[in-house]
Amino acid sequence: MKNIFVGNLDFNTSEEELRQLFEPYGQVDRVSILTDRETGRSRGFGFVEMASSEDGEKAIAALNGSQLGGRTLNVNEARPKAERASSGGGRDRGGRGGEGRNRW
Repeated sequence: MKNIFVGNLDFNTSEEELRQLFEPYGQVDRVSILTDRETGRSRGFGFVEMASSEDGEKAIAALNGSQLGGRTLNVNEARPKAERASSGGGRDRGGRGGEGRNRW
């Protein structure tokens, strides 16, 4: 299985349009476009899960930099959630740094 990040989506792009864009490259298992919690509006990016890693690589190579809805797509392999979460630890570092400055 291959999880693919698709960025720079037009805010009106539907999950069905995204599925149709990827289907020529292989079986698409799941498509999700992320939306803003408050407005319900697209956040301009989503994820496509393809059944085969090989098909996913073909789709990435073919679709990165292509046009959809007048916008140039950013298509690449999605990073695992744990990897993104571990890189977001800036809050803790900032808090400790502030405490250190207040000791003097």
